[in-house]
Formats: sequence, C-alpha cells, structure tokens
Amino acid sequence: MSSVSGESQPASTGSDEIAVRALYQQLLESWNRQDAATYAALFESEATVIGFDGSPMYGSGEIEATLRQIFADHVTAAYIGKVRSVRFLSPDIALLHAVVGMVPPGKSDINPAVNALQTLVAVSGDGRWHIAWFQNTPAQFHGRPEASEALSEELRQLL
Repeated sequence: MSSVSGESQPASTGSDEIAVRALYQQLLESWNRQDAATYAALFESEATVIGFDGSPMYGSGEIEATLRQIFADHVTAAYIGKVRSVRFLSPDIALLHAVVGMVPPGKSDINPAVNALQTLVAVSGDGRWHIAWFQNTPAQFHGRPEASEALSEELRQLL
C-alpha cells in the first residue's frame, strides 16, 4: 500500500491497491483507444469528471456522450501516466494521485504544455472498483519553470 508519509490509513489489501491502479490504467488505455463506452463504464452512474479545461461532466452517461463527441471531432493525444500514490480513506474508498503527459498524434515526445496532475477517487462495490470522482488539472507551475521541466523529464522516462 502506498501512503503519504506520516499519515495513518485504514487497512487495505495489496489486491485492493492493485485493483485501483488497474482501474486507473484502464482509464488511460480507454482514452488512448478513443473508446468512450469503456471509459464511461469505469465510472459510477453518478460520478463527476472535471476535465483539463475545467469543464465538468456529471454521470457516466454524460461522460460517455461528451467523450464520443470529443473523439468524433478530434484526434486526441495519448496519455502516459505515473501513479504517485494510492491512499485508502476507508477499506472501500481510495484516493489515487498521478501525473500524466500527452504524446500528440504522430509524435514521439510529450507536449509539456499539457502535462497534468490527476486525482481519482475510487469506491468499491459489487465486487469491483469504480471511479466516483476524477479531476485532470494542468501542471502549469506558474513561476516555477524548473518544476515543469522536472515533471516533463520524469514523464519522458516512461516513453
């Protein structure tokens, strides 16, 4: 189990952390395949997504419809991501923090201008984990270009 140093957490099994990490990986993979239905199926029916530009989506139906439109209108960049931590708030609620870069179509390097921090709240029910909340925040690091460059280099190691 990953944790934030110095903080106590409810007990969880290693398999729960593996499942939450796998859920996040499925999220990135379904985006990269431009598969709106699979992406939306990872969410609870009343989940919330806050997109990179701050646009909210409420419920798996709106998430799927919005992504279908995005994928129909745009060739999207592919995510590469790294989970920084998984913290269990209770045995059935996990908080995942990750960093991502995006590789534009036809390119082999990330576009540092769209690096992001991602936060996912996962809940367990019906024998599987679902996403209840997902937020994708630009990693702009205003006034700290060294932080932006460090994140870009960290993400390039994943290529």
